[in-house]
Amino acid sequence: MSLEPTIACQELLIGLVYLADPPVDIYDWKIRRAPDPARLREKLAPFAPAFNLLGDGHRFLQDLEPLAGEANPVDMLFIDSAGANTARNNADVMVHRRRYASLDPALAAMALYTFQAFAPSGGAGNRTSMRGGGPLVTLADPGGGLWPRIWANVPYGQAGVAQNLPWMRATRVSDNAQETYPPEDALFSAEAFFGMPRRLRLVAGESGVTGVIQKPYGTNYARWMHPLSPYYRLKPGTEWLPKHPRAGRFGYRNWLGIVAQEAKSDVTELSLSLRNWNNSRGGAGSVIVAGWAMDNMKPRDFTLSVQPLPDLPVEAQDLLAFLILGAEAAGVALRGALEPLLAGGEAREAEREAFFTATEARFAQHLAAIRAGRDPCTDWLADLRAQALRQFDALAVPGIAWRKTGINPDKRSSKDKPSEMERIVTARKFLGLAFAGYGKQGKAIFESLDLPLPEKKEKAA
Repeated sequence: MSLEPTIACQELLIGLVYLADPPVDIYDWKIRRAPDPARLREKLAPFAPAFNLLGDGHRFLQDLEPLAGEANPVDMLFIDSAGANTARNNADVMVHRRRYASLDPALAAMALYTFQAFAPSGGAGNRTSMRGGGPLVTLADPGGGLWPRIWANVPYGQAGVAQNLPWMRATRVSDNAQETYPPEDALFSAEAFFGMPRRLRLVAGESGVTGVIQKPYGTNYARWMHPLSPYYRLKPGTEWLPKHPRAGRFGYRNWLGIVAQEAKSDVTELSLSLRNWNNSRGGAGSVIVAGWAMDNMKPRDFTLSVQPLPDLPVEAQDLLAFLILGAEAAGVALRGALEPLLAGGEAREAEREAFFTATEARFAQHLAAIRAGRDPCTDWLADLRAQALRQFDALAVPGIAWRKTGINPDKRSSKDKPSEMERIVTARKFLGLAFAGYGKQGKAIFESLDLPLPEKKEKAA
């Protein structure tokens, strides 16, 4: 079973509370932190007719028009299922076709919600979600169970009505590239949680939901900002774009603009859920980071990570950014130094990933130092240097006696290439100099850490 429904289920619950009974302001949010099942049941009751999955009339997240055509297997509701073209080419090796002959109604409803919320590109006219395919999701988690997590992420607002939901009206089709914009009179519409980019109708049999009919050109969302996702823009004043996860492990190197706000940046923005939590709702706790890393319509990797919330005063946020940016510059220096030892591409990139993993524990200690009011950048530089040289030596030293030594460098002509051993020794030398602040990479490391560059020695007269 796919991992993303666990996150989408929480998005659905947050959306339901926002639709039926959101906090008006921070005071209202604080006095209602304790769960109140009776109140929530009463507030949700008027919306029940809008959440029928099957039958006549309005159907949850399905086209108002009964769609005609051949039904697709219910697998299509799962992003990591084999697509029709993959099946035709018999290329579904890792993920096989027709994993599910049918789905029970509860699972079908959750798969449908997940698919509409995260919809990837899927051929001509099949629209992506309002956050694009496989968006990045960040949820504040104060601990203490499900309700505290849901309540921590509900935006401020006013209760909506069932008619706010897109399946309660005719679909806003986009066969002529029409775009649907967010309402101008509200910070968020309930449709942010219940977007319907795909035109779908479920087909049911005795065993449950057995198929899905799809018609192209559903709602084409533009300029919406979802409260549970971080955003960025290419330059100040341009349109905000949703962030998407990259394949691989999520760690501190990925924090800026996702877990921690980039200081003084006007081109990145944390999700509204984290901004509300950091500004007035809490501070301590953790953040759940999740989402598909996509290659167009192909899923590559699913991120599901729990990271600590930095919980830093504004004046200390710069120091956190210095640590992350300094590590990024150090990783670049290490990757470049490994050129005589490893082939380019994945091998060197794997060493850089290992570098960030190996320095994670020390990063956490330095984050604690920032919280205590100290500046750990000099100590962090020493940690980065030690780890970079450790990784370099682990690859260079074994078998170094058998590496090609070439000709005597004192007798070499200008046309002779340096030997393999010479190149390794030179690479290590310049890697060490970079961590002393010398050269282009050294300048990048020191400037990222906001450390003064070494003074240039005056040339002898």
